[in-house]
Amino acid sequence: MTTVDIDVTHYSYRVLWSPEDAEFVGTCVEFPSLSWLAPTQDDALRGIRDVVTEVVADLGSDGEPIPEPLATRTYSGKFNLRVGARLHRKLAIAAAEEHLSLNQYIVRRLNDAS
Repeated sequence: MTTVDIDVTHYSYRVLWSPEDAEFVGTCVEFPSLSWLAPTQDDALRGIRDVVTEVVADLGSDGEPIPEPLATRTYSGKFNLRVGARLHRKLAIAAAEEHLSLNQYIVRRLNDAS
């Protein structure tokens, strides 16, 4: 992706209160090493967005890869998960007890957890 293709507002930002710093901390999931401290939530969000904007510009000018925002990535809806035989059996039994396929059971459990 080129710098021109990136809209930094599409990245995944989070602002949380940091008791250790007694300020709000802004972070970006796609750039886990970056953060911004500020006295208000709005300032923390603005700060981390500005830092991401600078980093994206620097990466682009250096010809380095720029992370694609999670929001614009495509997902197949499939992923493989390895679990031990004991857990597999336990899940298969629970699914059968609810008259669901193992896949339906896992999807339901994941939806309930989110």
